[in-house]
Amino acid sequence: MASAPGSPVRVRFCPSPTGNPHVGLVRTALFNWAFARHHQGTLVFRIEDTDAARDSEESYNQLLDAMRWLGFDWDEGPEVGGPHAPYRQSQRMELYKDVAQKLLDGGHAYHCYCSQEELDTRREAARAAGKPSGYDGHCRDLTKAQVEEYKAQGREPIVRFRMPDETITFTDLVRGELTFTPENVPDYGIVRANGAPLYTLVNPVDDALMEITHVLRGEDLLSSTPRQVALYKALTELGIAKQTPSFGHLPYVMGEGNKKLSKRDPQSSLNLYRERGFLPEGLLNYLSLLGWSLSADKDIFTMDEMVAAFDVADVNPNPARFDLKKAEAINADHIRLLDAKDFTERCRTWLQAPFALWAAEDFDEAKWQAIAPHAQTRLKVLSEITENVDFLFLPEPAEDEASWTKAMKEGSDALLRTARANLESADWTSAESLKEAVLAAGEAHGLKLGKAQAPVRVAVTGRTVGLPLFESLEILGKEKTLARIDAALAKLAA
Repeated sequence: MASAPGSPVRVRFCPSPTGNPHVGLVRTALFNWAFARHHQGTLVFRIEDTDAARDSEESYNQLLDAMRWLGFDWDEGPEVGGPHAPYRQSQRMELYKDVAQKLLDGGHAYHCYCSQEELDTRREAARAAGKPSGYDGHCRDLTKAQVEEYKAQGREPIVRFRMPDETITFTDLVRGELTFTPENVPDYGIVRANGAPLYTLVNPVDDALMEITHVLRGEDLLSSTPRQVALYKALTELGIAKQTPSFGHLPYVMGEGNKKLSKRDPQSSLNLYRERGFLPEGLLNYLSLLGWSLSADKDIFTMDEMVAAFDVADVNPNPARFDLKKAEAINADHIRLLDAKDFTERCRTWLQAPFALWAAEDFDEAKWQAIAPHAQTRLKVLSEITENVDFLFLPEPAEDEASWTKAMKEGSDALLRTARANLESADWTSAESLKEAVLAAGEAHGLKLGKAQAPVRVAVTGRTVGLPLFESLEILGKEKTLARIDAALAKLAA
């Protein structure tokens, strides 16, 4: 899905490198990527790493690795470059300093000398009086004498943006027209007292300088949008911005208990899904359904199909609940869609240490190739392959006492002896012949096939559930199968 930069649409994905990437972040990246590709526009990948206390190079590298694993390409950003480089905010500090000074010089911002204690006191008083508790504009119009007095006290000011005394209305691409009144959008800080720029400045400044046309981001940032709309107006007056982008706020992703899924929730970690063996295309297909759908009757689709159909106007503004079972079901469908060679190769990670417990020299490629088609129809995630095929490569089947107890009922020894005798004379080039052998053993003991095959499965594979039994026996081979039944009979006798 090659990009075609040059159309008017320019969107950005701008995560902070703090911790492991999470699925909410991935969905935001997906919707931006699909929007850019649908419009043959430009996707800018930008790193917002101005929080030195929380940002890390390890997290930065994880972000790049995650984007590559997911199959996202970007037209400008790290490793690609572009006309607005650098694309890491930590490398653009002088630029923000310059813009902040221009805002001060143009009267769009001012120095605020209020201490945190003073701010808290006035906020509590406003709450007690039933008034909005945001910043009250105390330092908006300080006299020269007041400024000198604050400086004499050794106060270091922050820089606040001066919000216009007017109602701000904009049309959200997802939620329609939204209006914010002045009392609910007070003046806000854009530069710390130590000179460090805040997100409230750097994010819209970068969007302005990178000529971003559409901002698709999480609902949690909706309340900051009127502030940014006002800032864009000021930046345009100063000749820094060419336009105010269109905003679309994506719905919350909810987790357990209908609470917003946070980075701290275990189920939110992208690494968890990678380690469990989700396919990138399966995970992305599911995440796309958290607020959007291709059609009412089609849940399974490729990313090419999503790109062709994606319209941000179709995004549902209501919160979407993350459903792990549905995510697994959709991933299972994508596993079925892989061609046989691709499936066998994608499983390789889970067929070796540390996931596989068998010795590397005991792995048999021919047996793996033979069992793979049966496994492909059964897996929800690729990591399940390890336990499904370990009986082929371990010297003895895995010990699972719960499975043993469940399968080995009274009379199982007699059944196994009959089954063994029947299997001894069966045609081992035919799974159907092996099935007939066990079926006949069951009938001899008054059992249907399901009950009859359970002790055989546990004796041979160590587990009560797994891949199709008789195909598994055929691939394992006559000698090992009979030896394992003999071992199970010895265990029962003991």
